[in-house]
Amino acid sequence: MSAFVRRLKYYGIGFGMGLVFIFFFFQNRGCSWLPSNRVKNAILDRLIVISDSTDLVLKEKGLSIEDILLALNEGDVEFDESDKDNESKMYIIEQDNVKYAFSLPFESFISEVQIRDKKKTITPTKIGFGNILHYPNDDYLVYPDSTKLVTCQQEALGLIEPKKILKLIKNSGRFNFEKSNLNQRPKPEHHITFKSKGETVGAKIIWYKNKLNITSFVSEKTESCK
Repeated sequence: MSAFVRRLKYYGIGFGMGLVFIFFFFQNRGCSWLPSNRVKNAILDRLIVISDSTDLVLKEKGLSIEDILLALNEGDVEFDESDKDNESKMYIIEQDNVKYAFSLPFESFISEVQIRDKKKTITPTKIGFGNILHYPNDDYLVYPDSTKLVTCQQEALGLIEPKKILKLIKNSGRFNFEKSNLNQRPKPEHHITFKSKGETVGAKIIWYKNKLNITSFVSEKTESCK
């Protein structure tokens, strides 16, 4: 019995040391049960968007897109400074003395990133466009509605395959803050533009079952679709 207790004791010591090792050395590379990593995963499950105005601030500070992605990998989530109790949330992540604010609007598939400036209140961008910095790793992220209207629009645009639409969005997609309504209920409406055969095409999109559900295309070529 004493030998068993001794082995159990050694096992417990080894297990505890392993937990400590994982917590301190790999806390941002797994361990999704940690609160900070749950926040980061929630952000990375969405399209990360940066407005043109924030992009200018980023460049003025000598920062790049890589710095934002590095913050999501290695940065510290400042829970005390975050707005985590409302329906739409905002998390502050600090990396190399720079604080980034990531929004998580309710039922929205975007997370807007801004630079935290104590002199200014962080508010969601309402005008202009933004670039999409990150997409969830899903080859079937986009799917258009199967309605008669959307089917007609797809045929008019020659955009039948969802994977082709996703590729075009990744290559040239821009988020339109002004035409999007993230306060709409039951689902916020997002507006993304992209290039197809040299033409700018708009897409109205909602987030449904972790997919970008296109509810309508906007183009001169689709005006005849009813």
